[in-house]
Amino acid sequence: MAEKTKITHVLFDMDGLILDTESIYSITTQEQVGKYGKQFTWEVKEKLMGCGEREGWTILFEELGLNGVADMEQMMVDTRQRREEMFQTCKLMPGAERLIRHLHSHNVPICVATSSRASSFEAKTTYHKELFSLFHHCVKGDDPALKRAKPSPDIFLLAASLFSDPPAPEKCLVFEDAPRGVEAALAAKMTCIMVPDAHLSKSLLGHAHVELKSLEDFDPTVYGLPGF
Repeated sequence: MAEKTKITHVLFDMDGLILDTESIYSITTQEQVGKYGKQFTWEVKEKLMGCGEREGWTILFEELGLNGVADMEQMMVDTRQRREEMFQTCKLMPGAERLIRHLHSHNVPICVATSSRASSFEAKTTYHKELFSLFHHCVKGDDPALKRAKPSPDIFLLAASLFSDPPAPEKCLVFEDAPRGVEAALAAKMTCIMVPDAHLSKSLLGHAHVELKSLEDFDPTVYGLPGF
């Protein structure tokens, strides 16, 4: 049981978990597909959450019937530029800063494992550099060492291996908000806590070891970590 697991290292996803970026993804995607009379619904968005950039656009074009209608490469470029402008205004999700600072202050090794490209990561963290400096390291989705994106376990296994004292998977706790991320963490044999968006379909829930409404609800002592 997860409650009896002694955790030594903590891995965080970023988008929708630490940073409130999901609304920006929705707005910028709708701006593009709306030019072709399409709607970027939550039903479609759920299928993209946690994907790498190209994989996400490939799924989006298939779902909305845009293949042969729109230029995916140009849409990716245009959307990336628009997002990186908006990402600089990202705010922190509830409970994220408190938890990150708490774990760091108690010398619990922490890192980020995000599907975001390095350029997007830099834009998103523009006003949060000091907070992100508390992480031992941050693995991005375009890291050359990564061969497969979530739901493959690769990004979490790579992230764990980069700690100065690489832990066994069962000693790792992963925080995720996306179904693909949860799948990746479980495939890596790590304990996973999901903090899903309130709009996420119930059919996509129930796979993580624990689900929380917010990081504010997390009790570190359950996993053998220092209490608040």
